[in-house]
Amino acid sequence: MARVKSGPKRKNKHKKILKGAKGHYGRRKNTIRIGRQSAEKAGQYAYAHRRLKKRDFRSLWIQRINAACRMHGLTYSQFMGAFKETGLELDRKALAAIAFEDEKAFAAIVKLVATKVKKPATAKKAA
Repeated sequence: MARVKSGPKRKNKHKKILKGAKGHYGRRKNTIRIGRQSAEKAGQYAYAHRRLKKRDFRSLWIQRINAACRMHGLTYSQFMGAFKETGLELDRKALAAIAFEDEKAFAAIVKLVATKVKKPATAKKAA
């Protein structure tokens, strides 16, 4: 009898691995062992960076809100502190979109929030 080496099954497994390593540099895209390692590591990076992406976007939104607030004479922290007191239910993503796309609408929000801003007390000068 002929020796069975799991021909079709193995070929399908190998095709799956090489498909995952498609576009990689050098032997990573051609050989099974190196391709498996490369595809696995790529999956680990993809998993981690899906989480980092969320942090990066939140940081971008905060920068955009801060820049827009400073045009109206407020800092980001003053704005957000007072914004929470107003009871408006907008998240940073929506606020950043408004600040970036529609200056008049953001100016109206800032005007509403500015009434709630607590100005820091200045220290008295010692004579």
